[in-house]
Amino acid sequence: MQSIEMKTNKETTIYDIARVLNISASTVSRGLNDHPAIRKDTKKKIQQVAMEMGYQHNTFASNLRRKHTRTVGVIVPKLDSYFMSTVIAGIEKKANDLGYNVLIGQSQESVLKESSGILTMFNSRVDGLLISLSTETKNLDHFKILFKKGIPLIFFDRVFEHPDCVSIVIDNFKAGYEATKHLIDQGCKKIVHLGGSQYSNVYVDRFKGYKKALADNNMDFDDDLVIFNKLDYKCGIEVVRQMLKLDPVPDGVFAANDASAVAVICGFKQFGKQIPQDIAVVGFNNTPMSTVVEPNLTTINYPGEEMGEVAITTLINQIKNVNSHNLNTIVLRHDLIIRPSSARNKSG
Repeated sequence: MQSIEMKTNKETTIYDIARVLNISASTVSRGLNDHPAIRKDTKKKIQQVAMEMGYQHNTFASNLRRKHTRTVGVIVPKLDSYFMSTVIAGIEKKANDLGYNVLIGQSQESVLKESSGILTMFNSRVDGLLISLSTETKNLDHFKILFKKGIPLIFFDRVFEHPDCVSIVIDNFKAGYEATKHLIDQGCKKIVHLGGSQYSNVYVDRFKGYKKALADNNMDFDDDLVIFNKLDYKCGIEVVRQMLKLDPVPDGVFAANDASAVAVICGFKQFGKQIPQDIAVVGFNNTPMSTVVEPNLTTINYPGEEMGEVAITTLINQIKNVNSHNLNTIVLRHDLIIRPSSARNKSG
């Protein structure tokens, strides 16, 4: 066997391994692929030399010859979101179990970056795409390249209705209703809704649930009690200053995410208000911060990992042309988790 102690930038091929071992390239190929016709000792030699020579199997090229890459794309609004990180964990776990690789990108809430990400995934020849839309996305024009090629597309969390696409969601309307109804049941008379972009289905539906809960409990809707912003910590503190200028000061807040709800709690405490006695607060997403803030935050539990697993399973079924019952929308279960930030009544 020839010496293989050499440094080179040249890509090692099966033909290089074959020359070193003085066997045919087809034997090397079968040995690397664990073919049963190749003797065990020969396989071992082939694999050892391949490793020593730095051989890299070109899975991408091999899969292209079979007309697929066994790779799926995922685009999320933000990678630093706790909820999205749990979704991605579910996607990767299930994808790996099913023999697929995952490419991940983020739009950073920009429709232009979302469009660029879609083109990148397309050029990377993904077999399918999972996406949670940016808050700027108003239509699906930038998805036409996928539709034209028949590349399966699944929306999750932030979705857009399309007859050829499945959406994976929770019932945000019902969750918004339950959160608001809980505050009403705790005796709140003047409830602020802190919401997000009204281009996004999740925030639209949570707002609708809030309004419906008020109506069903004979409480007037007041535009002054509805604030839409970026739902981050800074915006939450600004909301506190706005609310303190109202007369009377509101006694309840339903925030459309936990970050803004935590900011509201901290802000009111800085101004000497007691939570929940003066102001009861409910958030959304059940992030780790909800159990760190004092008092602990009442919130809606959102099954992120389950959403990821369902989304990737549905996508791979479409890629494989497995019947997925022709569902356009899959609705996952959510839960209202009651904690001290809102629980004025022990029975609540």
